[in-house]
Amino acid sequence: MKKQTMEYAGGNEMAALAIKQIGYDLMGYYPITPSTQIAESLDAMKAKGETDLIMVAAEGEHSAAGICYGAAVAGGRVINATSANGLMYALEQFPVQSGTRYPMVMNVVCRTISGPLSIKGDHSDIMFMLNAGWPILFAHSVQEVYDFNIIALKLAERVSLPVVVAYDGFFTSHQKKRCLRFEEDAAVKEFIGPKKEAYPFLDLEHPITVGSYMNEPDLIENRHEIHLAMKEAVRELPALFEEYEAWSGRDYEVIEGYSHEDAETILVVLGSSFETAQTAVDELREKGKKVGLLTLHALRPFPTKELVKACSKAKTIVVADRQDSYGAVGGNLSMEVRAALQKAGSCVPVKNLVYGLGGKDFFAEDAKRMFAWAENGTAKSAYYGVEKNGNKGEQKAGDRGAEKAGKDVQYFAPLTAEKTRLGIIRAEDGGNGITIQGGSLNETIAIPKRLAPGHGACPGCGIPVNINLLMRGIEDPVVFLFQTGCGMIVTTGYPKTSFKVPYVHNLFQNGAATLSGITEICYRKQQKGEIPPGDIVFVMVTGDGGMDIGMGSALGTALRGHRLIIFEYDNGGYMNTGYQLSYSTPMGAKSSTSHVGKAQYGKNFFHKDMPQIMAATGIPYVATVAESNPTDFIRKAAKAAWYAKNKGTAYVKAISACPLNWNDKPATERRVIEAAVDCCYFPLYEVELGITTLNYDPEKMKKKKPVTDWLSMMGRTKHLVKEEYQDVVIEMQKEIDRRFKILKIKSENPEL
Repeated sequence: MKKQTMEYAGGNEMAALAIKQIGYDLMGYYPITPSTQIAESLDAMKAKGETDLIMVAAEGEHSAAGICYGAAVAGGRVINATSANGLMYALEQFPVQSGTRYPMVMNVVCRTISGPLSIKGDHSDIMFMLNAGWPILFAHSVQEVYDFNIIALKLAERVSLPVVVAYDGFFTSHQKKRCLRFEEDAAVKEFIGPKKEAYPFLDLEHPITVGSYMNEPDLIENRHEIHLAMKEAVRELPALFEEYEAWSGRDYEVIEGYSHEDAETILVVLGSSFETAQTAVDELREKGKKVGLLTLHALRPFPTKELVKACSKAKTIVVADRQDSYGAVGGNLSMEVRAALQKAGSCVPVKNLVYGLGGKDFFAEDAKRMFAWAENGTAKSAYYGVEKNGNKGEQKAGDRGAEKAGKDVQYFAPLTAEKTRLGIIRAEDGGNGITIQGGSLNETIAIPKRLAPGHGACPGCGIPVNINLLMRGIEDPVVFLFQTGCGMIVTTGYPKTSFKVPYVHNLFQNGAATLSGITEICYRKQQKGEIPPGDIVFVMVTGDGGMDIGMGSALGTALRGHRLIIFEYDNGGYMNTGYQLSYSTPMGAKSSTSHVGKAQYGKNFFHKDMPQIMAATGIPYVATVAESNPTDFIRKAAKAAWYAKNKGTAYVKAISACPLNWNDKPATERRVIEAAVDCCYFPLYEVELGITTLNYDPEKMKKKKPVTDWLSMMGRTKHLVKEEYQDVVIEMQKEIDRRFKILKIKSENPEL
């Protein structure tokens, strides 16, 4: 047995530690709660020089899965981590990897799938992996997360399949526990052994083709080989558990039981609920109740033989699912258990409960009630924790607040055209561009705010400031779509809303596409006379990195030319997941996935120039705005609205303060924004009908500042002022000056 030491950590931290000790080659990832901590922890280790793991921050989970697949094909040892909709977004990639038989490991930190949006933990995501061809290990403790990550890679390479390590989001991922880990990384590497490739892809002397087209005889053979690989995993996993016991002293089996040997009623649960329910079993046993527990350490391959044996003396089995397979009258675990017992000829009655959805806490008292329901209830299935209706086990969800009386609650009077069209701003089409009359700060105060003051944003947050400034330039009725992000989260906490106008949310990657569909149906209904005619301005609000994962959708919308505004509040990071690097993060800035240390200086590539990318699509209007120049902001908003109503897609980008993650003071944000503009990091310009106009030139105004003046104002970039990072600052200044020079040349030469 190898020497070990005590660690006090959560599941994500122990997963990261195992990954570091294994010595993986590459991690492709995209931040999503609650799995993000894994990448953050690994990046912190990398900054300290503790790992040489290549970390590739993808623009979305689909690309992250592709990066991992490519690295695995090339012969690397590869790791990924995701949750919920991130898993769903990448889902089509997973059968590709199992179908071509390339091993890797992915941690799935289980979380509720949207919609509606919830970031809490249940098992609705992991069950989508049941048919992906990946073995799935399920850990119910922090210790198991560490151990299963080590075992998983060895299993993956033995059976030539990618493997999932799943565990409960927040319950297991974040709750810290004492656990053991190997003192030396070498012990982990020795257990796993060297990587072996049967057909090295990069062997240019013996080229191979991966993932070729197959007709039915070959495809059937391919699927049969995956079937055989899973059967091999049935044999290999118990053997690996034995090997690991000799290495670590910890004994695992594919099924773990607790007081189940003589139990008449057995409760089957997955994940962290297993440990909680043990308390209930102990207390019920003291009262003479013969109850017991089972949990599965493997969902794939499903441990049919072991399950049947463990349940052989039970008179009743109750399976508690932390997800539902809608229409099947139960979750996937209960169906799998029933199928396994039926296959073995068992007649033990199986009842099922759906519980703990959306991260609802599970206590020992809940487990006791589950046992009581299983023994006394007549219903064979139920939703647990909701209000009973009648005596047949049928159930309905409880009501909330004022909805109990069956009333719709309208929190604000609607902002109709009569209330917003005040004639303050007038747009005149001169043929070669739009001229805006009016729109001063004093005038536009009269335009009602579409966003109510009752939101939950942090003090000094730039999001509501920028949205309200944008709306001061638009007098027409507005329909909002918000992508996932801080802006959405702080304004729509159910059952209330901060919006006085129609609003819809969709995920990062689908916002623009969703809104384009809304606009087309609106115009169709207006043409058919089904809704009143009139100008409506459709606005997609994105930020917090939404134009990374959502860039493809935005570009497609722009190229099609749907009549809407894409408004990006650029706060330079994935803020709603705890500030990870975005493609819009400044070079050199530190974040939770671009740490600063002896081996790393922060983000190592330049910020993305999204306005120029959007301008390249040929849309009629692109503009950049800043709260430090509010009149310019309002007039550009008015222009964007005109183009969105009459011509096609308009794109407006605002630099948006985030005091929490920029690490500066809310009271000084206006000056920080102004410095970003004056150092030309965020130049103010517009591209109207292909013609570039520089709206504010700090050089002409004699206000031009070196970029260090701006960097020194924020904790996230203050380190760059130090002498040791001067090369980074020089490179950054050179790129800022180059981009600004190009803008000036374009502005002075309309044909460019």
